[in-house]
Amino acid sequence: MLHGHPPRAERTAALHTVAHSPRPHRARRRADMPLLGGVRPPIAALLCTLLAVAVFPTLGLGTVHEQDVPQAVSDAERRIAEDAASSVRASLDARATAVRRAAASVTPADGSPPAAVLRSLLPAGPPALGGSLLDPHTGKPLAASGETVPLTGADAVALARSGTANIAPRLVPSAGAEPRLLLFARVAVPAPGAKQDENHDQTPDGAGDQGAGERELLLVVSEKAAAPVVYGGGRTGQLVGRDGKVLASASATGTAPAPDTGDDTGPAAAADAANAGRHAGNRSGSMLGDGHDGLRRVAGWASVSAVDGKDDSSGLGLTMLTFRDVAPAQGGADHTWFALVAAGILVVIAALVTVALWGTVQLPLLRLHLSAARLARGVCDTSEAKKELARPVPVAAFGEPGRVGRALESIRRQLLGETGPETVRPVRRRPGLRSLVVVCALVIAVWAVPLLFVLNRAPADKAVPATAVADQQARTEAAADRVRQSLSQSCADLEAVASAISHASPERATEVLRREHAGHPTYRSLYVLDRTGAVVLRAGKQPLHTLGRAPTGRGITQVTTSGKIPAIVAYAQIPAAGNAQRAAGTTPAAVVAEIGVNALNDLVARPGLGKVWLTDEHHRVLAASTGFRAFQSLPSRALTRLVARTDAAPGSAGSPASGVLDAGTAPGEGLSVAAAAPLAQAGPAAGLGWQVVSAEPAAALRLAAYEIQARTMLAGLLALSVGVACLSWLHIVVVRPLRALTGCAERLADGDRRTVLYPVHHDECGSVTRNLELLRQALVERDRGVQADLTPGIAPSSQRDSAP
Repeated sequence: MLHGHPPRAERTAALHTVAHSPRPHRARRRADMPLLGGVRPPIAALLCTLLAVAVFPTLGLGTVHEQDVPQAVSDAERRIAEDAASSVRASLDARATAVRRAAASVTPADGSPPAAVLRSLLPAGPPALGGSLLDPHTGKPLAASGETVPLTGADAVALARSGTANIAPRLVPSAGAEPRLLLFARVAVPAPGAKQDENHDQTPDGAGDQGAGERELLLVVSEKAAAPVVYGGGRTGQLVGRDGKVLASASATGTAPAPDTGDDTGPAAAADAANAGRHAGNRSGSMLGDGHDGLRRVAGWASVSAVDGKDDSSGLGLTMLTFRDVAPAQGGADHTWFALVAAGILVVIAALVTVALWGTVQLPLLRLHLSAARLARGVCDTSEAKKELARPVPVAAFGEPGRVGRALESIRRQLLGETGPETVRPVRRRPGLRSLVVVCALVIAVWAVPLLFVLNRAPADKAVPATAVADQQARTEAAADRVRQSLSQSCADLEAVASAISHASPERATEVLRREHAGHPTYRSLYVLDRTGAVVLRAGKQPLHTLGRAPTGRGITQVTTSGKIPAIVAYAQIPAAGNAQRAAGTTPAAVVAEIGVNALNDLVARPGLGKVWLTDEHHRVLAASTGFRAFQSLPSRALTRLVARTDAAPGSAGSPASGVLDAGTAPGEGLSVAAAAPLAQAGPAAGLGWQVVSAEPAAALRLAAYEIQARTMLAGLLALSVGVACLSWLHIVVVRPLRALTGCAERLADGDRRTVLYPVHHDECGSVTRNLELLRQALVERDRGVQADLTPGIAPSSQRDSAP
């Protein structure tokens, strides 16, 4: 506000504009008014949004119904099939890599017959059932061992001429009932002389025509398809071929394989779904069978091949199928009536709030807008305009509109000369529009807050079915088995490396270490220790912490128990080369691989399993699926007690445990479905006493109870949000400007003629402000006219007009 009087010519021109061109002036004000200005949009938006919340989210509660098999159980079965498929894929890749590594590391002597070469390449015992060395040019076998390798389903000559370094495995039919898995590797051997070929009966004709130098042979190893490993009572796992035939089958420990019911959850259906999914981009899925004997079958399938299609199992077309029979859930509560009642109450609240705001804010403000414009037109000197001043101003009975109305009525009487300036004394401690807005927000909150925090709460200990808890435990056991297999494979690979470098020169040993480190992503560092514990050869990064002495045998050990990064190593003893070298102190004694913590993090992380931790014997964290601090405790005491129930002390087998408990993984997360499983019941890691622990928030499971809870909270949150937003909008654009306008109008009625009123908003409040400024100018003119009549003139009127 500014103080002072505008020039008289400008005041007269403003009054003349109001008197003779009111409609164009009002049309211009309407054109300048913003799109979302005024009192109508906030109230209309509040009504529409509350009705939308009542119709869509609230009534959507009635569409959620309990299923006889919860969706969370079907999702868990699909995840279990994915875990089993990942295990089969890792096993196939490991076997193919082992065959190639054996073929690359062999160095047959000159003149070695093919049979001797094959015996040095083919491992003794399972899983290899037979092997053969082939001439890649003719496809004829040079040597054979074990069962006959079925080569009818694979063109060995075409595979050898493919030009690829690694030949992918093939699945071929055999004379027996089960097909065979063929693994291939290229073998470089010295070319035997003609005399040597004649002395060996196993060398076929044409095998020795290569002359001196090196030649390449093709190693083919025949194996049975790996049986899948499944966990969970009553669950059966089947490895299915592309044609829907079962290649291998297994069941959980201590349970008999479930019989085939012949419905749409069988191997043929899984193979069809997987074949269709490969073209559509679906890698896994779940299926529900028909009910039988009071049970219903839940099946999950997953493609064994990797997503990128670059693994050894990509061309096999294998599908992993897991299924079990579960008891259907009892019918749950129907929430339709609750949804109708909640929606009806919100509709009533929306109507009451809208009527209250319309009657106390919108309608009085519009009347003030019209009354102020009428008085501004009435200050002109025309007879029709003066009739506008004769009509009293309607005064509202509540809040700021009533106070402004009383001030306008006082100004009207002053313009007519009925009274002088008078103080408008509002009733003290009487609520205004701001209090009304707060009450409206509280009424909406009374409906929304119970939906947010009280109604339709799902108790996790009752809402989570026992089947979901058992599935969490089964997946945790599978994660522990995956870590155990990786550690065991690391030890087996190190044992092969130890054998390869036992008789090798330092240059050859260094090359073997580099090749092994490059082909093993879990190794952070790979080095060789002598008998004093000093590092003599190394590939990869600098070790975090080396062993103090050269270990004997092979195994896994935890080197450090504190620090930022845990040091975990796998080791294997190097066979002694001879008595002379055995006495030397610098003789290589053991090869050690330091396992990276990132590799362990990737091993324990599985989608849909929640947060997963790998803990040591003292229940301290060694690795986790999410960010962690090494050797920290588990997030809650409940998880620690759950791990203690496994009895996984070093050297003991232990047993898995699971339950619904407060895992404490995040504030306000609620209860979680948690499970713990011992890492190693056998193998190199059996003496460590490690465990794998998982915790999935119960609210993340796709259960009807939690879906109802989520939708109830969504309805309450939306109602509270839109109510606060629209009422805040109303307070900003209407209530606060109207409170400022009330003070200006009361001061003008009280006799303040020096404060110039400038409109700020292009809405009803701005219109009233503009008209009050015209009324102020009219009161100033009237006061000057009255003073000129009462005071005798001393100077001419022209001189008075020119005076400053």
